[in-house]
Amino acid sequence: MEDAREKKFISVVIYLHDAEKYLYDFLDTVIPVCEENFEQFEIVCVDDACQDQTIAVLKRYVKEHNVKTIVNIVHMSFFQGLESSMNCGRDIAIGDFVYEFDDVYVDYDAQVIRDVYDRLLAGKDIVAASRRGKMQFTSKVFYALYNKTNRGNGKIGPETFRIVSRRAINRIKAMGQYIPYRKAVYANCGLQADTVIYESRNPGVKKKNKEVSTERTALALDSFIYFTNVLEKVSAVISVLFLGLTVGMGIYIVRDMFNSTKPAEGWLSTVGFLALGFFGVFMLLTIILKYLSVLLNLIFKQQRYLVADIEKVVNG
Repeated sequence: MEDAREKKFISVVIYLHDAEKYLYDFLDTVIPVCEENFEQFEIVCVDDACQDQTIAVLKRYVKEHNVKTIVNIVHMSFFQGLESSMNCGRDIAIGDFVYEFDDVYVDYDAQVIRDVYDRLLAGKDIVAASRRGKMQFTSKVFYALYNKTNRGNGKIGPETFRIVSRRAINRIKAMGQYIPYRKAVYANCGLQADTVIYESRNPGVKKKNKEVSTERTALALDSFIYFTNVLEKVSAVISVLFLGLTVGMGIYIVRDMFNSTKPAEGWLSTVGFLALGFFGVFMLLTIILKYLSVLLNLIFKQQRYLVADIEKVVNG
């Protein structure tokens, strides 16, 4: 009987940082889906300086369940954060299609993993899975501001995991860019993207990792600087306000020359000078921010992560 499984080679890249509590359930969800649907697949686990038993749990699962595929464990030299670690895992992956799991907490049915693959085959190059429901207020504000000020046309939103084609990966590499925020780069690479919405089976019960949460907060701030022109716009608006104040003071001074009522001596000239000075400062700041954005583009052309070693876990 002919094997009905997909012939494409699949890579599954998994981010790990102190995730022992959720890893077993994650592997119990993802690996059976891969074994049932794909003839060939690899697993790339990126160990971002785990301090708990995450790696021991991973090795125990592979042995107990007799996982036949090769499991690569990439040990980062020190804690380098989600984006750098996943960039590393993606660069090591060799699959035609690459799953990117930024978190091992599972609140979706196993079928969703296959659904994003099928949507990819329908003509997309990047397909994400996203939970239906309300976002945290901070996330809602971030995505609203980002999408409003984004320099490109791609819109982003919350994602649980995604699958990307080799064409999308090659497109990003051809751009020669370091990827500080994969979600944003994928959205603006010019290829078709889509999202599969699913109903969470256990919403709001995951305990957040403080170290990862702090890193993602810093990433959000970096993304505003790198991918949007929000700072330039704020600086330009403030410059216009001070210019308006300067013009207003000039009009007031001219009008006062023909008015019998005299204000306190030196007040008009002092306020006018300050307004003009602040206008000049913020206008200069706008120009500086514009040039900084160019410098950032040059800086981010370098890939940045450090790997200690790569360990292969093979049964038999």
